[in-house]
Amino acid sequence: MGTLTFLLRDYTFQTVALGSALLGIISGVLGSFAVLRKQSLLGDGVSHSALPGVVLAFILLGSKDTETLLLGALVSGLMATLFIVSIVRHTRIKFDSALALVMSVFFGLGLVLLTYVQKNPNSNQAGLKRFIFGQASTLMQRDILLMAVCGAVLLMLVFLFWKEFKLFTFDSDFAQSLGFSPGKLNLLLSFMIVLAIIIGLQTVGVILMSAMLIAPAVAARQWTNKLWVMVFLSAIFGAVSGIAGTAASSLMAKLPTGPAIVVCVSLIVIASVLLAPGRGILYRLYRRRKNRLLLKLEGGVPDVPTV
Repeated sequence: MGTLTFLLRDYTFQTVALGSALLGIISGVLGSFAVLRKQSLLGDGVSHSALPGVVLAFILLGSKDTETLLLGALVSGLMATLFIVSIVRHTRIKFDSALALVMSVFFGLGLVLLTYVQKNPNSNQAGLKRFIFGQASTLMQRDILLMAVCGAVLLMLVFLFWKEFKLFTFDSDFAQSLGFSPGKLNLLLSFMIVLAIIIGLQTVGVILMSAMLIAPAVAARQWTNKLWVMVFLSAIFGAVSGIAGTAASSLMAKLPTGPAIVVCVSLIVIASVLLAPGRGILYRLYRRRKNRLLLKLEGGVPDVPTV
């Protein structure tokens, strides 16, 4: 208890935990729409595609300021998203194939540029690798402020376009018949997802960011059939996993924060898949067993052994 009290009073823990919680909330809200639109892999593709933008921003501007590097990542992520959308729209290539192609090309380019930068006799390039696996312990107050501002803008857009996003997610044809533009809504939602991914790169990195975007939404989907409840639960799961992962990283020596957060949210997913009423595996096994017992008691279909 004394260790926990000391941890809660620690300024570094408070900063990192707040940033991780903000990331969990933002990722959970926007990840819900990505999951429901069956574009879960978009987060993986965009996060990997952001790496060349980070390195190019450093090469061109010579600055390691978080804002500058994230701006480069945002431009690179948006370019990758536009490439994916254009390939799907103008060719016969399916979404998953287009995403895999663009992601591989961009991530490979990022690794090549990163290798080139590291071979230069310039010590200023140290620290760029943190965007691959994340380094939440380096979060500072200005990083939290940036995440809070971007998160507030994204959540406000979700609130303002809630009806449009809801219609577009479940029935784009009906939304179009009401006068909404599915193309514009798709671009807006994709841009919001890209921005949410970019602001989380410093925390969990390009490799694990897709888990932060998808896992809370997948867990929340097991508990409800209502969109607003799913979005709310997804945000809660994301925030809880962010705080729990930060606490585990602080209490255990040499445990990186980003992977710890992903492990925590993965445990929430496993628990939801097993225990959620209605959709949970254990619940369905219990209901199946109960139905068989009722059939036996009522003299229904005999219990035929299965091979």
